[in-house]
Amino acid sequence: MRPMNITRKIRWQLLAQGSAFVVLLLAATALLSWVAREYRVERDVTASARNTLAQSTQDALRQLDGTVSVTAYAVAQDGGSNLHKLIQDKMRPWQRVKPDIALTLVDPRDDPKRANAAGLRSPNELVIEYKKRTEHLPLGEFNEQNFVNAMIRLSRTSNAVVYWLDGHGERKLDGVANHDLGEFGRQLQLKGHKLSSLNLSIAQDVPRNAAALIIASPQVDLQEAEVATIRRHVEAGGNLLWLIDPEPLRGLDPVAEYLGLVLTPGTVVDTAVKPRAGPPILAVGSNYARHPVTASFRLNTLFPASRQIGTVEPSEPAERGGWRMTPLIEVAQRGWVETGKLDDKPVFDKDRDLPGPVNIATAFERTTNDRQQRVIVVGNGNFLSNSFLGNGGNLQLGVGMLSWLSGDDKFVSIPPRPSADVQINIDQMTLYLIAFTFLLVLPLAFAITGIVVWWRRRKAV
Repeated sequence: MRPMNITRKIRWQLLAQGSAFVVLLLAATALLSWVAREYRVERDVTASARNTLAQSTQDALRQLDGTVSVTAYAVAQDGGSNLHKLIQDKMRPWQRVKPDIALTLVDPRDDPKRANAAGLRSPNELVIEYKKRTEHLPLGEFNEQNFVNAMIRLSRTSNAVVYWLDGHGERKLDGVANHDLGEFGRQLQLKGHKLSSLNLSIAQDVPRNAAALIIASPQVDLQEAEVATIRRHVEAGGNLLWLIDPEPLRGLDPVAEYLGLVLTPGTVVDTAVKPRAGPPILAVGSNYARHPVTASFRLNTLFPASRQIGTVEPSEPAERGGWRMTPLIEVAQRGWVETGKLDDKPVFDKDRDLPGPVNIATAFERTTNDRQQRVIVVGNGNFLSNSFLGNGGNLQLGVGMLSWLSGDDKFVSIPPRPSADVQINIDQMTLYLIAFTFLLVLPLAFAITGIVVWWRRRKAV
């Protein structure tokens, strides 16, 4: 076969083809680069979907009308890490849901005047602005729950206050005792609710700016004038969260009568939950009504020492002030209401006790004085206490109740996203074996293999 005779013409043709290939390759690369920059296609393949916002977070974001401006004050390079790129990556899931979240990156060293004017409280901080209101969030606390809570607080423009009744030994929303509701109150404040105590022996009436009044298990009797004030608040269309434990009503019977409550004496017993000691009075809530508070609620809740909440069923709504009543939570599917003495092993008495399931919470709703009035009565105060708030979905349920009562039911509680278990527990002997294998056995095997290959090639020469 004769070798090909490469003429000058062929050389020019080959050069032209090579040049065209290079030009087309560069053009294709540039086009792909532009498409990749202008159009992003992302898919979260992590086990816990940590790069995708929870559905409840996305729903809350879509309720925000208008642009949210986020200014990130952070040094561009911190210990070899590009903080600006890290912030951009963290903000990307939020901007996918709400594209009008505008992110601005500022290095305080390059623009100290702007950083000072922003009133920074930490070296690296996010300043979130929405409708001329601002929130500060340290970069170290930037996560899904804290960020959406900040935007929910910015969205609240009302001066309404959540009051809790005080002066009768009630559970306090700023208390630190085990039976108090201090942690619940702190979580409400994180959601933007304003809280204040209310002593009706001093105040003449429930303030007009009350988003809701909380009555949480008073321990001494209220005065008749105080009870009359609370009843006037409800009659006038005020919202109420009433937590009732299995104990006397402390003079609040007129309020119960006005709402049409039927409060059966006794304590809920649930033998499905066996405590380490004492009677089985821990009831698990898993059966919820179709109601804005519990419609999408899927978490179990824990209610220690509950009482049954019943209502009078009138033939006509007008006979009970036009209330629409919804039983919210059923517990003790195989339990009962123990009306006798509680001991470690109670026995159901069909002649005296009431069989389960037992309703322990009821929501009331009506239209009065051209406004929507809402009331929730729960036959338990412990579930929101500092001791039990962290059990199951107790916190989310309590926040959902207050959001609905205050008219903010469009904003839901954002539960912390559980992290996937990525921790590997290895005993000491296994660690030694791994170290011996990778630090001695494998390097020695590679060395021996190399020597054998070299020796065989040498002999073959």
